[in-house]
Amino acid sequence: MSFSVTILGSSSAKPTVGRHPSGQALNLHEQFFLIDAGEGVQQQLFRYGINPLKLRAVFLSHLHGDHCYGLFPLLSTLNLYGRKTPLTIFAPAPFGEILEYHCRYFDTDLGYEVQWQEVDTTAHRLLYENRTLEVWSIPLRHRVPTAGFLFREKEPPLNVEKFKIEKYGLSIAQITAAKRGEDVLLESGEVVCNEELTYRPYRARAYAYLSDTNFSAKAAHLCHGVDLMYHEATYAAAEQRSARERGHSTTLDAAKAALQAEAGGLLIGHFSSRYKDLQLLVEECRSLFENTQIAEEGKTFTIPENRIRR
Repeated sequence: MSFSVTILGSSSAKPTVGRHPSGQALNLHEQFFLIDAGEGVQQQLFRYGINPLKLRAVFLSHLHGDHCYGLFPLLSTLNLYGRKTPLTIFAPAPFGEILEYHCRYFDTDLGYEVQWQEVDTTAHRLLYENRTLEVWSIPLRHRVPTAGFLFREKEPPLNVEKFKIEKYGLSIAQITAAKRGEDVLLESGEVVCNEELTYRPYRARAYAYLSDTNFSAKAAHLCHGVDLMYHEATYAAAEQRSARERGHSTTLDAAKAALQAEAGGLLIGHFSSRYKDLQLLVEECRSLFENTQIAEEGKTFTIPENRIRR
């Protein structure tokens, strides 16, 4: 089952040649979600082969322009492409007012419903849930109300080993019972423990998106054990004062967050326009957290499936 994130933009607010502002597309089991929507995000979706009509929901971390200006052209384009299914946007207040004015003066006759769900940026709460996924908010420390997002795959149901079915001659009713986690009573009177018959097809995986923020030990704790963490690294380590004053993080802040979270891997992004060569930034992170990569535009990072036997 797929679990991957495609980077649509990795720059901070000031425009640069070759880097777009923040945006990512998450694919979980062929369900697509947009995380932040900087300017030009719809072109980036098309450029990297992601059909925007497939988007289930949009998650905006905060209401700075480099994280949301691209949303409104996307809403118009979805209408032009004939979208009919509702689109839910999770964002802090006062996004509802902004959306209302946009629809009043521009998209006056959308062919689909846009639903806004307010994100309380001070709380760690479940925002979205379906049978395969949970999305939780993570409070962050920026100059305006800001939340990160934790995308957590639900634990898959049990499967029964095929050779065990043959070995014990299990009936459909017995297979169904084993999948519910029950021990199985054979016709001979023997009881076969569930652990001997079943396995999890894969380990539940998780991805954390920590947008604009000062270092936060609380945020790192809330996404403990994630397979992959995205953390902004706007500045090099030498710019700690600027980062702190502007509500951002340095490379070492990002690495420390990944280290404290015991993350499997770290992606860094939201780079200041002053950095033309990003190698310095990734090397600084690797001095604390070795498994660090640049959130390179157009690149898809996949969290592999790991089968776990019980």
